[in-house]
Amino acid sequence: FEHDSCGVGFVAHIKGQRSHQIVVDADQILQHMNHRGACGCEENTGDGAGILTALPHEFCSRVARADLGVALPEPGKYAAGIVFLPTDAEQRNACKAIVNQLISEHGQTLIGWRKVPQDPVEANIGPTAKAAQPWIEQLFIAAADGLDRRQFERSLFLIRKRSSHAIREGEMSEALKFYICSLSTRVIVYKGMLTPNQLVPYYPDLQAEDYTTHLAMVHSRFSTNTFPSWDRAHPNRFMAHNGEINTLRGNANWLTARQGMMLTEAFGEELRKLFPLIEPHC
Repeated sequence: FEHDSCGVGFVAHIKGQRSHQIVVDADQILQHMNHRGACGCEENTGDGAGILTALPHEFCSRVARADLGVALPEPGKYAAGIVFLPTDAEQRNACKAIVNQLISEHGQTLIGWRKVPQDPVEANIGPTAKAAQPWIEQLFIAAADGLDRRQFERSLFLIRKRSSHAIREGEMSEALKFYICSLSTRVIVYKGMLTPNQLVPYYPDLQAEDYTTHLAMVHSRFSTNTFPSWDRAHPNRFMAHNGEINTLRGNANWLTARQGMMLTEAFGEELRKLFPLIEPHC
């Protein structure tokens, strides 16, 4: 009986068996939460919608071979992520060069960048969403020899945060179009400034039969204290929340104040490279 705030839904196979049906069921859940999201003055420009799934290895292997001409390593030995990029080609290439350099600095191997198919016509996205839509690519990274999965995930976190700091706080006119939706060996996020019924039509990847997963989480956004944008849809990379964090600025300030006391053996001195953990344009 609740009809306000963001909507969140989750579906999973209790025994961990992967199938495309999980994606289909999650999409059905998402479309049933249209009333929990919001739109602007255009009914086809949404506040945001997204889906998190397990990394679909068979799908990733197929598209990497077809689009990039490469064979992916075994699961756990590579990561994939969805990356929003500037529509300006020069700025886009500059962003990718920064990411590539950081991948190298952290001892990992770039496999390649794949253009993610987008279908704004089939999805019937509104003028405002269409004007703001980024260029979208899928990034593949191979783990360095000898790294276990936890170590690789920490390296991916460093690459993602350092890329975001370098680009989003830089001087490019389209700097804020750069955003890494997810970058992991385990999960992947597809999202956008969309209504719940636009997500799957917009991303043909999600319609592929070999896109299989044992779990899926969906999110329908209702903006309150931050305006809608492509990057603010489906706000988390490993989970999603229902309801607005009304003390957004206070929470960000408290975490910034505590950065000086943070210690972890997992990251060691590299921890400082992650600051600020909460970035200015969140």
